[in-house]
Amino acid sequence: MKVDISGTCSDDFAAVKDAFAANFTQNGDVGASVAIVKDGELVVDLWGGFQDRAGTQPWKPDTIINVFSTTKTMSCLSLLVLVSRGLVDVDAPVATYWPEFAANGKGNVLV
Repeated sequence: MKVDISGTCSDDFAAVKDAFAANFTQNGDVGASVAIVKDGELVVDLWGGFQDRAGTQPWKPDTIINVFSTTKTMSCLSLLVLVSRGLVDVDAPVATYWPEFAANGKGNVLV
């Protein structure tokens, strides 16, 4: 199915736009959006498809979605950045950074 894609995309990120479009034509995506910020600049801001399988409600730039488990990846990535900067020790108890976590016998749980 051909899906209209709206938004903006820097020429340097044309491959992202192509991959985004392929999610509809090749992978059966119904509706989606993607945004990429590089060095503080919004370089990709795309949306397309529909909010429903019937195709009656178009995807909009402000369509709200569930992100489910994607926050786990972002949390882990954020933690690893802190580790790489020497701000968090993965071998330290969690309570070193979050004292309340030690309640109920969890004082020896490591980051």
